[in-house]
Amino acid sequence: MRTTRKLGAVVGALLALGLAAGPAAAGPSPSPSASDDGKAPTQAGTSFRTATEIEQGQDATASGSAGDYLYWSFPADAGQRPTVRATVKLPDSHGAQSWQIDVYDGLRRRQSCQYGSATRTAEQGTSTVELACALRTVRAWSEPWANDPLPGTYYIRLTAVELGSADLGKPVSAQVRVDSKDIGGAAAVDGSLAKPLVPGIAVASGTDSDAAVLSSTAPKDGWSSGWWSDRWVWTAVGGALAALAGVGGYALTRGTGRRPAP
Repeated sequence: MRTTRKLGAVVGALLALGLAAGPAAAGPSPSPSASDDGKAPTQAGTSFRTATEIEQGQDATASGSAGDYLYWSFPADAGQRPTVRATVKLPDSHGAQSWQIDVYDGLRRRQSCQYGSATRTAEQGTSTVELACALRTVRAWSEPWANDPLPGTYYIRLTAVELGSADLGKPVSAQVRVDSKDIGGAAAVDGSLAKPLVPGIAVASGTDSDAAVLSSTAPKDGWSSGWWSDRWVWTAVGGALAALAGVGGYALTRGTGRRPAP
């Protein structure tokens, strides 16, 4: 009876330890950056090479003309599931027009949206159009032939895909924001990239010069190595519980070791 009580106390302590360590090991979710500090970008690029760098949690704004291509870039690390949202303010008078938001990874491969309205049509008289694209979870490693999102720089492209000639060139303004949900060990894979997919990383790694200009944006805690996840904690806790269950079962079933006297 005493052995059973001790076993129950140890199992309870390990369960409490696992519940406390599991969420913490997944890493803190990215906290939104202050959008009222005056540092949020107020313009957008016109191509991949000139894309304006933004951080996750920032409300980036830009002014342009209907028909322009507006580009931003942001960092996304393994285990994150980014959601890109954009709001376009249209002129007072305009015809029906469709707007679309596209997201590309560091290899400039277009990434599909899990859910959200990446393309929407603004009817005549509509003042704003809102777009959203929730990407798949970023993986630490993937097969070369796969189109899985990988750690590195991601590009946002916002433009009107259907526009009447009368509305071409009219002034518009846009607001873009990226937020991520930390998925943690549920999306962990065995393996990691040697380097994140950011502009200039291949040139900088292959030469000793500082001529390559790397992307200046990165996650607040730096790029993860890809090998650690909260799966390690739950694996260790599960192994300890299995060992204790075996010891407890043996202690309960072995008996006294002596046969009762006749």
